[in-house]
Amino acid sequence: MITKGETYIIGEIGQNHNGSVDIAKLIAELVSRPVKEEVFDLDLKPMNAVKLTKRDLKEEMTPSQMNRIYDTPNSFGRTYGEHRAFLELSDEEHFEVYKYAKSLGLEFVETLCARGCLSLLKLFTPNYLKVASRDLTNLPLLAAMAETKIPIIVSTGMAGKKELDDALDVITHYHNDITILHCVSQYPTHPDNLNLNTILYLKEHYPQYKIGFSDHTIGIAAPVVAVGMGAEVIEKHITIDRRMKGTDQAGSLGPDGVNRMVRDIRICEKWLGTKDIYIDKSVTASKIKLERSIATLHDMKKGDIVAEADLHMLSPGDGFKWSQLNEVVGKRLTTDIPANEVIYPQHLC
Repeated sequence: MITKGETYIIGEIGQNHNGSVDIAKLIAELVSRPVKEEVFDLDLKPMNAVKLTKRDLKEEMTPSQMNRIYDTPNSFGRTYGEHRAFLELSDEEHFEVYKYAKSLGLEFVETLCARGCLSLLKLFTPNYLKVASRDLTNLPLLAAMAETKIPIIVSTGMAGKKELDDALDVITHYHNDITILHCVSQYPTHPDNLNLNTILYLKEHYPQYKIGFSDHTIGIAAPVVAVGMGAEVIEKHITIDRRMKGTDQAGSLGPDGVNRMVRDIRICEKWLGTKDIYIDKSVTASKIKLERSIATLHDMKKGDIVAEADLHMLSPGDGFKWSQLNEVVGKRLTTDIPANEVIYPQHLC
């Protein structure tokens, strides 16, 4: 479950399984792999969950759209309807992937694209239900999903504030366990269009909900930046091979990208630390070695009265700081001190 202080990372399988349960399982296995940071020898937590998408083709598009010729390199059928049917896993197949993901220690998120898709909830209960960006205005679907009382994640990829507020009004009639993901429904998302500051807007205007980011950019930088801006949930398309046939494959993360993104997000969590001017104990040695202390500018003799003109600053930093000048100036030396040596308390009386 989504918890404070740890980014909940969802690996979106979507349709990257290409109609194969075995490929879906391979992607789930990829998501569960341990993540290592080599320099500091850190074992980092992998992704938290995988996500599948369930469509009801009877509620997908108009017959004219489903019957149109779909002649592209990524087509799995002569018409768009045949293409969609090829890619659709049955309820039982979703259940099979769910059980496998659970055996790997992963949580499971399910995007439901129609009320008819709720039939799979007779077989299993996902940890979260996801509302796709295009369905944020599908209020009857939102009501049916919310009525299950399963926590809901919504994406804002095609919505303004009114559409989001209308959706939240429907869901909160049943429960308040809601996560809002900033999203841009452009695949891939152009850098000028990403507008990550929306995360800050959502955190300010919807503080009662968890806020995250569903990423469609190329690469791994945007999710890490989003975590630095306070995103609690990250969703990213993943695949076992970006060269596979399919519209989402090239824009997804392959095995190396998954490892690097999760590594950098987990490291970012450590980077953020506390909201304070923070000095870690690990820098003590460097502080002593590199900071400067009050030191003699020239040779000085026992009994000399120290004046400011006799002093400058040199490392190491284990002596008096310049802010402590009044503890040095006007004091008498108890011993000879050569030029360019640090003055310590035992040298003064």
